[in-house]
Amino acid sequence: MARADETDEREITVRVTDRLSAVSPAAWDACANPASRKASPSDPRIGADESNSAHETHNPFVSHAFLCALEESGCVSAHTGWLPQHLIVEAANGQIRAAMPCYLKAHSQGEYVFDHGWADAYDRAGGRYYPKLQVSVPFTPVTGPRLMVAPGPDAEVGRATLLSAAIELCRRHHASSVHWTFLPKSDADWLGEAGMLLRTDRQFHWSNRGYRSFEDFLSDLSSRKRKAIRRERREATAAGIDIVRLTGADITEAHWDAFFAFYMDTGSRKWGRPYLNRRFFSLIGERMADRIVLIMARRSGRWIAGALNLRGDSALYGRNWGCIEDHPFLHFEVCYYQAIEYAIANGLARVEAGAQGEHKLARGYLPVTTRSAHFIADPGLRRAVADYLLRERAYVDLENAALAAHAPFRRDACDRTD
Repeated sequence: MARADETDEREITVRVTDRLSAVSPAAWDACANPASRKASPSDPRIGADESNSAHETHNPFVSHAFLCALEESGCVSAHTGWLPQHLIVEAANGQIRAAMPCYLKAHSQGEYVFDHGWADAYDRAGGRYYPKLQVSVPFTPVTGPRLMVAPGPDAEVGRATLLSAAIELCRRHHASSVHWTFLPKSDADWLGEAGMLLRTDRQFHWSNRGYRSFEDFLSDLSSRKRKAIRRERREATAAGIDIVRLTGADITEAHWDAFFAFYMDTGSRKWGRPYLNRRFFSLIGERMADRIVLIMARRSGRWIAGALNLRGDSALYGRNWGCIEDHPFLHFEVCYYQAIEYAIANGLARVEAGAQGEHKLARGYLPVTTRSAHFIADPGLRRAVADYLLRERAYVDLENAALAAHAPFRRDACDRTD
């Protein structure tokens, strides 16, 4: 894709690559995860609306290692309906100034921001919704940078160039639309000002209010909720189950074998065909082991359940869970309570527990707004979607407020942190 602009008498060029392995890891990561301030657990700016990666120093999911593992394992490919079309903005000297993880898609699976209704409506009206362009991390409902720009005086030019290039790529592929999903608020606001349609949804995140221990966290909850959580934790391991947290070199291929069995068993029952294959887990274990926190449950010497988390510098991100034995409350213990304990012990500001799950509210995870932006090429479909999103955003705001009103925290604890 050839395009050139002039800025400060320096030429920049946009190219498209269908293989991230052809891009320098250091150059990609300099755009994806530029050095910035690490958020502390007691940072007063980290509230319900700012907790979703706004202050993250390192987001592991947009790293070269993670995205390359998806491609090299074959989880992401033309065959699976995720054709990489990454946008790279380069200066005249070849230095990468901006990048965007982008995919040409033939379906809407594995995105967690649902547009099936838009596709059906457009098809019934005689249009063709697919292909479309998806700017995201495949199979990963985690907020993080999408308009990825290296720090410097050309940052704003790089961001604007990425946007115009994405729209041009949409036209060249005769695609119906471009979708930037799980955006930081600053990027969503910027895209909205540029004319993109904005959409909101929710997740449930746990915020660290400077807790010294899990019991310290429980002290902020109402008496009834404290008792319920303590009972759940006791019953979760009552069958002689012990919990082990693994990271770095402690994670072996045998652990991945066990976890993959959990993942396949549970994923096949929940949605039919899990998106990730066995090789993917080996690749991330090899290339980013220090970012992985694998929480495993064992009974009678046999692994029976596990949860995969990735660690940023300010957050723990819960991603995949699976089990081969059912035990009451084990899912809550492995996925939620162990994650909270780990975050407290390691001074992390929050735990992001993934998509969906109003049951997380009673366990201290509060509603947080997630954001996406959308370019719709067809004016008729664009008007219809814009009208729908106006009403949907109002509904999400009302429902988030209603959910927050049922938070498990004591009133005086809420007042103390507001």
